[in-house]
Amino acid sequence: MTREPAPFTADDYAARMAAAAQTAADAGLAGLLISPGPDLTHLTGYRPTAETERLTLLVLAAGQDPVLVVPALEAPDAARAPGATALTLRDWADGKDPYAVTATLLDFRGCFGVSDNTWALHLLGLQRELPNSSYAPLTDCLPMLRAVKDERELERLAAAAAAADAAYAQVLHLPFADRRESDVAADLAGLLRAHGHSQVDFTVVGSGPNGANPHHEAGDRVIRRGDMVVLDFGGLRYGYGSDISRTVHVGEPTAEEQRVHDIVREAQQAGVAAVRPGVSCQEIDRAARAVITEFGYGDRFIHRTGHGIGVTTHEPPYMVEGEEQPLVPGMCFSVEPGIYLPGRFGVRIEDIVTVTEDGGRRLNDAPRELAVVE
Repeated sequence: MTREPAPFTADDYAARMAAAAQTAADAGLAGLLISPGPDLTHLTGYRPTAETERLTLLVLAAGQDPVLVVPALEAPDAARAPGATALTLRDWADGKDPYAVTATLLDFRGCFGVSDNTWALHLLGLQRELPNSSYAPLTDCLPMLRAVKDERELERLAAAAAAADAAYAQVLHLPFADRRESDVAADLAGLLRAHGHSQVDFTVVGSGPNGANPHHEAGDRVIRRGDMVVLDFGGLRYGYGSDISRTVHVGEPTAEEQRVHDIVREAQQAGVAAVRPGVSCQEIDRAARAVITEFGYGDRFIHRTGHGIGVTTHEPPYMVEGEEQPLVPGMCFSVEPGIYLPGRFGVRIEDIVTVTEDGGRRLNDAPRELAVVE
């Protein structure tokens, strides 16, 4: 059983907020406005229990103490958040204007980085109070804000990956033939929870021709002997993500099916081998894609090679052509090439990889050979 990681402390959250504020200043921003969602959870440990139209907003700016603007009725919950002692709470009561409260904290002519999921309602309210202010989504202005993980975050990501590996090892011993895709998906979700996941985000089970759709949702198709089956599943453990893909075969594969799987496995290895500090994200995509193209399947690899992972299962950086962001030690992302043959079958192999000081390290250890299931 994996040892449970020690909780993050108020000092951890204080350091994250200070670093984020300084990063924003270095980028020429007046500050950051962080709404409920993964950015707020990462920076403060606060995760409101319900989505609401009432304004909740963390205000960060270099040289200023962090301030969390919250509705008065939610202030007690916010005060119990792990990072609450590292910031100032400013609450507002129903009937008051939360935008007027927030505007006093902001440079009235500044440009602010804003969480991608911030409601238009709230941005428009702030613009009404500060008509000379401007706003940019974090994906555009600070896409790497959460990209580099510290050792305690890496510990959580490794634990999540180990749990996904364990779920895969067990599902191989369950029946596939003559069961619906949704039945196997339910098995995977149950196994992730049994191995410590608090949240299951997806359980893709693409059998036969459905495997040629990378984001196929498990449905009522009955899995048959002779099917290739793409499994892609993950979620959150200790607040950090897992994401793994393996392709299995119900009964013995044909020579062609084995060959396609071997090509994807070689491409995945090439992508992982290319990981090292200073290499651009697009080079990981190029390394994996070159193998598949060499074998004549380049037009059947129809998605990027990978995506970042952290407090969400998909986040920057992205391993895709055109992304010139250099890799930095502590970045974590998937490497998941695939080949998809419409109407026939698909193959994908995916691991989570972290950048080390001199290369890359897989967090997933599950076997990558084509497993035969029954």
